[in-house]
Amino acid sequence: MSTPKPSTIRVGRRYRANRLDGHYDAIIIGSGIGGLTAAACLSKLGKKVLVLEQHYTAGGFTHSYDRNGYEWDVGVHYIGDMGAKHTMARRLFDYVTDSQLQWEAMDPVYDRLFIGDRQVDLVAGPKAFADELKKQFPDEEQAIDTYMSYLGQVAKAMPGVTLAKVLPKVMAAPFRHLARRKAPDFLNQTTQQVLESLTDNQELIAALTGQWGDNGMVPTESSFIIHALIARHYLHGGYYPIGGASEMAKTIIPVIQQSGGEVFTYADVKEILIEHGKAVGVRMADGQDIFAPAIISNAGVFNTFGALLPDNAPHKDFYQMKLGQVQRSMASVCLYIGIQDSAENLQLPKTNFWIYPGSDHASQVNAFLEDPENHEIPLTYISFPSAKDPSFAERYPGRATIEIVAPGPFEWYQEWADKPWGKRGDDYEAKKEAYSQRLLEKLYEKMPHLRGKVDYYELSTPLSTDYFCRYSTGEIYGLDHTPERFEQDWLKPKTRIPGLYLTGQDIMTCGVVGAMIGGLLTTIAVGGAKSLPLAKKMFVG
Repeated sequence: MSTPKPSTIRVGRRYRANRLDGHYDAIIIGSGIGGLTAAACLSKLGKKVLVLEQHYTAGGFTHSYDRNGYEWDVGVHYIGDMGAKHTMARRLFDYVTDSQLQWEAMDPVYDRLFIGDRQVDLVAGPKAFADELKKQFPDEEQAIDTYMSYLGQVAKAMPGVTLAKVLPKVMAAPFRHLARRKAPDFLNQTTQQVLESLTDNQELIAALTGQWGDNGMVPTESSFIIHALIARHYLHGGYYPIGGASEMAKTIIPVIQQSGGEVFTYADVKEILIEHGKAVGVRMADGQDIFAPAIISNAGVFNTFGALLPDNAPHKDFYQMKLGQVQRSMASVCLYIGIQDSAENLQLPKTNFWIYPGSDHASQVNAFLEDPENHEIPLTYISFPSAKDPSFAERYPGRATIEIVAPGPFEWYQEWADKPWGKRGDDYEAKKEAYSQRLLEKLYEKMPHLRGKVDYYELSTPLSTDYFCRYSTGEIYGLDHTPERFEQDWLKPKTRIPGLYLTGQDIMTCGVVGAMIGGLLTTIAVGGAKSLPLAKKMFVG
């Protein structure tokens, strides 16, 4: 078995100590979309920002890679709210890319759910979305209408939840109290609880929660906050970046460079430097120390308050204790597939497939995790990136790609964790091959005409997620989005350690836009009064 060749898609500049350029206003650890957003926003405030990425390409879960003449995205399967320029998500993207990133709409049916024998289409547009559900569940009109109104109520409550994260402590407590009083009672109950208060039709509940893979938590465990944010995010349809996911980092980096900043790859930060109780810089793997008045970690709270923070740091014990109150999110596998034919010829849809064996998401997951060999895969997500991206056919003529994501716990692959990437041995490859075949069968069930056409496939496991993105158990969504997580008031940009800030998906929510809002909040926390016009522009429009 030959070692796979690394991808040739490289975004960012390779780190060398002699390429560092004098004084930086801020250093950001990690170039995921939250870190890039914070860097671009700070750059627009005139700050010179250094972004340090240990991987060979920038972008975190928004990077792309190529192999064997194909290209895939690793985490950007679709983005909502990009069709109209006035949405906050679109305003933010346009701001950090100087409007250089272009979007393509998916089909009106952006998600197709297969729940046992039933097919439910999620259709773009709030009215069309509700009408289609009512057609499928004719006795549930009232429940569906109430559900739509609940999504709106969560959206109205979110500015309160968000702003509480950046207000000074003196103001945050009364503000949080006021925000809570105005928020609906159901806001932070579990998704299942809220939906069961609207209907006892479990098939409808299964359909309404048919995108649970977008936050990695079954509805019996997730907070209704994250459910509602995701459902509402896609109500006007799904969109895909033209040119593929790597265009995100490609279009943001020039904005970071406008104020003298830079994004370095192969730039491995080993430690946050603490002097006189303050974060003052970072120490690189090559021993180089780099200093700045603001150190921003986009590496996730477990990395930040674990390996990166030295034992002499103030409040380290406090944060170690707090880490015990949150859990790492689920890990997954992804099967990357290449076919020597065009998406058009193969009739690949601009629609995502979500395949479930039945309507009880939670018990299906539990059964599978206990005995994977003898139980159906509880969630199979299929995406057709080459169909979504109109530039793909020009860049890769006569080729098409498909991706299949499914649950894949870290424990399954743990025994190979200390082996190097690409050289983990025959047993590991055999385990991957067995799962790959099961996933391919799921694809052929829905698209029998693709059988025999697959030219190339490879499965990434949680070990790849750890290797490339430094999430040690392969978690893709940072922290679990439970009701408890949303009660943690320490998950915010400003830490108790002067000079140290957090950004990315852990401070707000998962997802590309969730992490970007994290980046925006960090900018507001670092920029202080200077960032108020930016806050107004983004939150108010």
